[in-house]
Amino acid sequence: MTTAAHLVHLAASDLEDARRDEASLRSFISRLPGVDKVGLEARAAALGTRSIKTSAKAQLIDLAIAMVDLTTLEGADTTGKVTQLCAKAVTPDPLDASVPAVAAVCVYGDKVADAKAALSTHPRGAGINVAAVATAFPSGRASLAVKLLDTRDAVDAGADEIDMVIDRGAFLSGRYGQVFEEIQHVKQACGQAHLKVILETGELQTYDNIKRASWIAMLAGADFIKTSTGKVPLAATPANVLLMLEACRDWHRVTGEKIGMKPAGGIRTTKDAMKMLVLVHETTGDEWLTPSLFRIGASTLLNDLLMQRQKLRDGHYSSSRYVTND
Repeated sequence: MTTAAHLVHLAASDLEDARRDEASLRSFISRLPGVDKVGLEARAAALGTRSIKTSAKAQLIDLAIAMVDLTTLEGADTTGKVTQLCAKAVTPDPLDASVPAVAAVCVYGDKVADAKAALSTHPRGAGINVAAVATAFPSGRASLAVKLLDTRDAVDAGADEIDMVIDRGAFLSGRYGQVFEEIQHVKQACGQAHLKVILETGELQTYDNIKRASWIAMLAGADFIKTSTGKVPLAATPANVLLMLEACRDWHRVTGEKIGMKPAGGIRTTKDAMKMLVLVHETTGDEWLTPSLFRIGASTLLNDLLMQRQKLRDGHYSSSRYVTND
């Protein structure tokens, strides 16, 4: 499945026109080609059956570890839990120094300072970003003023990345201009921090809506587009991830700019992660196989990656106590 043929006449100037006002944005969104549901799901399923040789699997496991946004987003999060999470992010396997560190630690905004402090005590900690969820995560139900304050608080505390949620109610009501403007304002509030825009695919109801939301986010200045908060079902399905990667690919073809993509929600096993990397390779290409352009939001995935890595290395699984419980 590809939309390239439909986009061959689209120029960067068309994207500028789409940003001019709500009528222009709505006109642009209405001209996006519809999604072939059967074709999309069939291609995602076919790519999910690709086999990976043992030698390549070892490299891909390390790549997947380096792409993880190690996440804790619970009301019961404490300074101690965040500190432990950061220690694991820096040294995923204390018995094997060859295991790479993860890309980022993702926490609520009020835990950013704790994460920065914990990472600063490790030699490899400077290479790990701190991402903060913001804009009334996970519901997005707050005024723009509150969302911007939420964002600025996290940035002031040292957040390197902001994961914002769009207003799904506004989007599903057809208020595309409101969604666009909120993303723009949050992007400005981010300053130097990178912005990941969470679409919450499980609530958008159709593939066409996921495609439209992806383009609105990119038009408004997203550095990454992200599937989900991880709080709803049907988040990072292979079809949803493929569709969003296609949007990133098509954006690059038109503008020359590379937008990152982050699946989150339901990615728990090494097999799940390998499917994601195959989707990237086959859709956006190997240039996206880097933590700067592809992340995996997860809280439990890392343990399985470590267990599978250990089996490839030693030929057998260790007990579940080989990895820490976070």
